[in-house]
Amino acid sequence: MLAFPRTLRARVAAAVLVASPALAQLFTNGSAQIPHTGSYTEAVDCADIDGDGDWDAVLGDGGDATQDQNRLWLNLGGAQGGAIGAFADVTAAQAPVVADETRDVEFADFDGDGDPDLAVSNEAQLLNQSSRFWCNLGGVQGGASGFFADQTASRWLGLGGPGSSIAPSAVLAGGGFIDWTNDSDLADLDLDGDVDLLHSSHGAAFGGQTPSRVFLNDGAGFFAEFNPSLFKLSTTSIANGNPGLWCEGTQAANTLNASGALCDVASSAIGIELADIDGDFDVDLVHGARQEAPRCFANRSFETAAPLAWRDVTGLAFPVGYWSGGDNYEQEFGDMDGDGDVDLLGVNWPGLAEALFPNSGAGTFGAPIVLPSVDGEGKDAELCDYDGDGGLELYVCGFFGADVLYKGVRGALSFGLLSSAQSGLALASRTLMARSADVDHDGDYDVLTAQDANAHEILWLNTQAGTSDAKAPYVPHVAPIADQVAGAADALALAQVYDNTSLRQLEANDTRVEVSVNGCALPEFAASVRATQVARAELPGNLVGAVAWRFASTDRNGNTGVSAPQAYTGSAASAFAFAYGAGSPGSLGTPSVHALSVPFAGTTLYLGGKGAPAGTLSWLALTSAAAPAAPLALPGLCNVNVFGTLVALDSAPTDASGCGVAALAVPAGTPAGISVYAQFFALDGQGGDLLSSSAGLRIDTQ
Repeated sequence: MLAFPRTLRARVAAAVLVASPALAQLFTNGSAQIPHTGSYTEAVDCADIDGDGDWDAVLGDGGDATQDQNRLWLNLGGAQGGAIGAFADVTAAQAPVVADETRDVEFADFDGDGDPDLAVSNEAQLLNQSSRFWCNLGGVQGGASGFFADQTASRWLGLGGPGSSIAPSAVLAGGGFIDWTNDSDLADLDLDGDVDLLHSSHGAAFGGQTPSRVFLNDGAGFFAEFNPSLFKLSTTSIANGNPGLWCEGTQAANTLNASGALCDVASSAIGIELADIDGDFDVDLVHGARQEAPRCFANRSFETAAPLAWRDVTGLAFPVGYWSGGDNYEQEFGDMDGDGDVDLLGVNWPGLAEALFPNSGAGTFGAPIVLPSVDGEGKDAELCDYDGDGGLELYVCGFFGADVLYKGVRGALSFGLLSSAQSGLALASRTLMARSADVDHDGDYDVLTAQDANAHEILWLNTQAGTSDAKAPYVPHVAPIADQVAGAADALALAQVYDNTSLRQLEANDTRVEVSVNGCALPEFAASVRATQVARAELPGNLVGAVAWRFASTDRNGNTGVSAPQAYTGSAASAFAFAYGAGSPGSLGTPSVHALSVPFAGTTLYLGGKGAPAGTLSWLALTSAAAPAAPLALPGLCNVNVFGTLVALDSAPTDASGCGVAALAVPAGTPAGISVYAQFFALDGQGGDLLSSSAGLRIDTQ
């Protein structure tokens, strides 16, 4: 038993004494709505596989007990027209026929076509086999969304070849390589906009001698190993003194050296977790271990100006005495105290049971706060706001007893254990994993669990009144963009987004960036959130003027949160826009037309018209020539400064600021020095038929 210092004992006592509030029963057993499998189910995940707006599910079966078929469940709401929240097993029709020893299943859009694909983590305990890729056949695949094909043979690139650390003898003829994988996570590790793979391994017989590996996505869903060391193993094991493959330094088992000289990339991982731990807007790693100390790796891409760089910072990140023995089963990240960083939940960390480690904000974790103990071992956990008050609850999977729920306190790292009468979780189980999702679309979060030992899965429906999610996401941190000279390359926008759900559910939010230039709002720019709290967007790098921008995120229940306003100034290296001619005034004076971006080949030219009342019908015209001498005066209407061939014409009511904006693509290969001519027209604003117009604007491509 770990001996705690006095300060730790005090924190333990404080956690145990947190009172559980008086609640009606939160969950009811809705398992009549799901198929019964009766298998060794190790994992479950939820996603909308067919794009009809409801949550479907996949089950990972087999584990280390048997070769089995993973199962696909379709929610019968949405396109199916049935009862939402009831599921049908569509494995035979929509899934590949593969029997394997699956430990984990993770939905992720790895081919970037907008539908969820599937990474399957497999165990080679009984038979040599690889983890697999199931590709959703919708989108760019040209098939029906929700139908999957096993594309393992093609999705792994260069295994055993130059640059790969994998011994050729471990590469399998059917694709993939021999490994022992309990958990693999997908996130945008190198911040290039696609999902990469952190492929963990616990090694043969949980020996902890096989390295975990990093595989980078080429943008189309094909994965090549990130191995800057270029070292190749001769077997499936890594030895002390070998290069750290994807991490700085040389391999040294259980090292606490955090200088970059040593690292430990091989331990008996049951679970791994990815998130921005240290607040620098890239994705870091906590690498669990069953028989060794869990480890922490910092992504140092920004510090090193490299596309991807890792350092083992275990000796800095965790407090002294955080580990005392085996069976570290799982860990989860979440902003449990609402201070804008991820705290760490260790599930069944020895000597601590379930323990919370508060984040300093810089990626170091404080002394653990131990939760009230329960009978049996915790195996997995899911963080979510189940009672709708904005605080995160902890759903802990019971491996030798019933699952339990800890009630969180919004804005504090404080949890109380609910009784089975309060939670409704009174059923004895062998739960190995739980995932939360609003499967019945009633506005709150339900739980689907994976059951071991031929037990049937369980669906817990959230039935308590008043638990609907009315809490908005929040965006506490945004990476600033410095003043810049306009160019053709995009500007990278990064933020941290949180909500009252698990981090993995943030991917389902509509997250975007709102941008205005000189007071005129541009179309919104989509942001990607890939299974962590890091949001990434590409903003035009050619904007000129006063650029105001912010992140916004809307969850599936319609709640919207925004970041603090951000700003920078974009300037042009040389003049590219020149006024000419004359406009004609309306009731509020003469409107104006502005080039809000520099027209480089392959970019977007944003034009803004200003000076008309909000909601006024307006036009932005772009032509190949200017008026030959003087504007064409149309008595009683306006002056026209644009002539020649019409390149583009955009018409819409002006926005709340009285701006009209047009977005015009500049074709790739357009040479510099091509001139186009713009003018803004608007209704007079008095309700008559008269127009007002701006002077002309000549714009030269750069």
